[in-house]
Amino acid sequence: QVQLVESGGGLVQAGGSLRLSCAAAGRTFSSSAMGWFRQAPGKERSFVADIRWSGGVTRYADSVKGRFTMSRDNAKNTVYLQMNSLKPEDTAVYYCAASSDRWPGFRAAEYDYWGQGTQVTVSS
Repeated sequence: QVQLVESGGGLVQAGGSLRLSCAAAGRTFSSSAMGWFRQAPGKERSFVADIRWSGGVTRYADSVKGRFTMSRDNAKNTVYLQMNSLKPEDTAVYYCAASSDRWPGFRAAEYDYWGQGTQVTVSS
């Protein structure tokens, strides 16, 4: 089992920044990649970014490229999502997820473990 705990959400004005954190505990060695997803009311959970624990290679959804940066601290078993130039359409619950696959697909079903989510609200 891998336990994931997100933090760092909140309310911010458009154009502002937030940094989300996700701390992993438990059988973290079983996780090869970490991802961030988001879910707005009435919408499906969608891919935002992912990163490999080894090597740190990242991938991003087109909607956040150039604005969001995902990083990891292997010593702390923690991943981060730095979100800059936030837009009202970024408003959602953001979820951290872990996959045993080094290159999971972009669907939520590809991930094995999930955090509880953290709310991000961007006001216009």
